[in-house]
Amino acid sequence: MDTVYNTNSESKTSLPIDWQKVKLKDVAEIKGGFAFDSSKFRKQGLYQVIKMSNLYENTLDLDRSQSFLDNLTEREKEYLLDKGDVLITLTGTIGKRDYGYSYQIQNEQNLLLNQRIAKLTALSIDKKFLYYEVKTKRFLNQFFYSTRGGTGNQANVGTQDVASIKIAYPPLPEQRAIAHVLSLMDTTINKNNQLIAQKELRKKWLMQNLLTGKKRLKGFNGEREEYSYSKLLKIVKRDVEWDDNELYNLISVRRRSGGIFYREALFGHQIKVKGLRNANEGDFLFSKMQILHGASALVTKEFAGAKISGSYIAVVAKDKENLKMEYFQWYSQIPYFYHQTYISSYGVHIEKMTFDFETFLQLKMKLPSYEEQTAIVQVLQAANKEIQLLKSKTEKLREQKKGMMQVLLTGKKRLKIN
Repeated sequence: MDTVYNTNSESKTSLPIDWQKVKLKDVAEIKGGFAFDSSKFRKQGLYQVIKMSNLYENTLDLDRSQSFLDNLTEREKEYLLDKGDVLITLTGTIGKRDYGYSYQIQNEQNLLLNQRIAKLTALSIDKKFLYYEVKTKRFLNQFFYSTRGGTGNQANVGTQDVASIKIAYPPLPEQRAIAHVLSLMDTTINKNNQLIAQKELRKKWLMQNLLTGKKRLKGFNGEREEYSYSKLLKIVKRDVEWDDNELYNLISVRRRSGGIFYREALFGHQIKVKGLRNANEGDFLFSKMQILHGASALVTKEFAGAKISGSYIAVVAKDKENLKMEYFQWYSQIPYFYHQTYISSYGVHIEKMTFDFETFLQLKMKLPSYEEQTAIVQVLQAANKEIQLLKSKTEKLREQKKGMMQVLLTGKKRLKIN
């Protein structure tokens, strides 16, 4: 089948003359999920119960759920999912109109439809076209206006409401052609994401092995010298000269080594605790309250001059010819460093534990030569750049697909089918 674009002369608000607008119930079966007995759930089993939390944009992250069953009643067997079934959530974020959590079953087996999820089974409509149709703004706008009971993330929609939603219905050959073109885009995106996952694993392997000395780069050998952190790091405090009329750009550090971000900008008179400090490029920040969750990061040029609160500890290298702070930034992301911050914290609950920096300073790390540190940083930066380029490619592909959906699923552009 050859397909080419052909601009449609229909107005922007109407569908092509040979398209129909039909209610979903006229072309598909809509079925709600079942309230499975959670007391029977287990960590492993033959059947997995799919929850709303499992549904993501074009993916089904089964690792998020541990809701398994081994034995099904005859009633429960009615909720087994088949290939081609389209899943949509009936509560929450799908009602935000701009996007919806949905998924089409591929080759997964032994999956069960839980409550507050609906499955759409194509009857007289192409299965793949149906999947793309429920992602259109046309569908999501109607979904939004069907919500009843609750607000925001708790807004609810019933299966009868979904059944009455009107969808575009091109001739079946055109449905298949549109679905084919969009599926090719999905395949390209998925392949790129698979490559990103491979590169992420490779970077993780490089970090774990190069930073711990299990593997050495060519040209480097010999024992690494062990230092206590007290020998390597020193605290820096650059107190802000307070002015109630000055606008201060505040920064915070994300968990899981997620880096620094601008939190907000506030005038001095809006800040209750008058105790900010200046952060310079090259400072390494520890969050006293969130370090257990990987909240530490190196201040880059982008954030130089921003302000941090007293809940952060800023350090620099005591000897810049001995410790490269970019190397320390990478080192802070490995599990061993996470463990060191854990044993340097105190408290009865992990969310409320406090970092004892003095205890941390007594712990040690093995440090390679400055030259090897530099080489390792270059390797990891190159690996990271490669991943970022691939992620940028994915975003561009998604935007292209979004544009294609907008014109193909509205009939603004037609596919000539030979």
